[in-house]
Amino acid sequence: MSGGELPKSLLRAFASLGGFPRSQLRSIPSSRRGLNQSTPKYFSTGAIRRAETIDEVPRSNIAAPPISFSEDAQDIQKAEEQAQKLLKRLRVVPASASYFSAKPEATDDFVTLDTLLRKYSTLPVVPAGHAPRVAWKGLHHYKVKVNEPIGPARYARIVAILHRLNHIHPALMPEEVTTAMARFKRDINPHDIKPRPSVIDEWGRSKGVGRRKTSSAVAWLVEGEGEVLINGQTLAQKFGRLHDRESAVWALKSTQRLDKYNIFGLVKGGGVTGQAEAMALAVAKALLVQEPALKPALRRAGVVTRDPRKVERKKPGRIKARKMPTWVKR
Repeated sequence: MSGGELPKSLLRAFASLGGFPRSQLRSIPSSRRGLNQSTPKYFSTGAIRRAETIDEVPRSNIAAPPISFSEDAQDIQKAEEQAQKLLKRLRVVPASASYFSAKPEATDDFVTLDTLLRKYSTLPVVPAGHAPRVAWKGLHHYKVKVNEPIGPARYARIVAILHRLNHIHPALMPEEVTTAMARFKRDINPHDIKPRPSVIDEWGRSKGVGRRKTSSAVAWLVEGEGEVLINGQTLAQKFGRLHDRESAVWALKSTQRLDKYNIFGLVKGGGVTGQAEAMALAVAKALLVQEPALKPALRRAGVVTRDPRKVERKKPGRIKARKMPTWVKR
């Protein structure tokens, strides 16, 4: 390059910007163009690619290259694949220590209740019989809830701890103990259900219901001369045995009210003795509606509470006990 000519890089730049033609630029002396001889040869900083001719320089290379989002997505995908491979090699630790046992939920319940009992064992308790009456879930309902093969002895231990926690004084009962016991309570507490009190109707009748074994009886008591009518029959016609007759009206006989009330009764089911004892309970309940003050006397007579005894069911393959022969066949 001679002293009066411009560098080739400046010529290309001026030509691309639409300035002077190359022939005019070459003819202008460098002193008149305001350029000195110390101007660097290359003007570009790398944004414009060098080319042999000006036509080979594209306009898109003047700006910064576009961002490639595909490369970032590939990097994210590779990171996720590595994380998945790492998770496959990791061992998940279960939250429960008894997860691998046959009865994990039942074991956790027992451990939780036992821990609460140890923690609050020093709190004062109420006397026996003064604790709130609570109906706990039965073994069948608990097995359905946890879906585990828990035995009756194991569930009895859980219920024993629940009884002990229930005897904590209500004023000092911790919140976590109340929450833990609520898991084992029935949805409906049968102790909160109060039966409707029997009343004397407009005809002066009082009603009582009694049961014994598989027999049931309903008795209506009204003031009269001591007549008894059961299933449309008299007392002697319905019960042939003297013991059964006395059992049916024992509530009136023990309180000396035989000649004061008339009895109209209906009995069904079971045998004759069972029907007579069911009628005795029904008459006693009807008499309590007429004279509530007779309850202590009727309780001493044993006709206030139902007799729950029943004959044990027959087992397949077994017979009732009988004396076996002492000899042994040889």
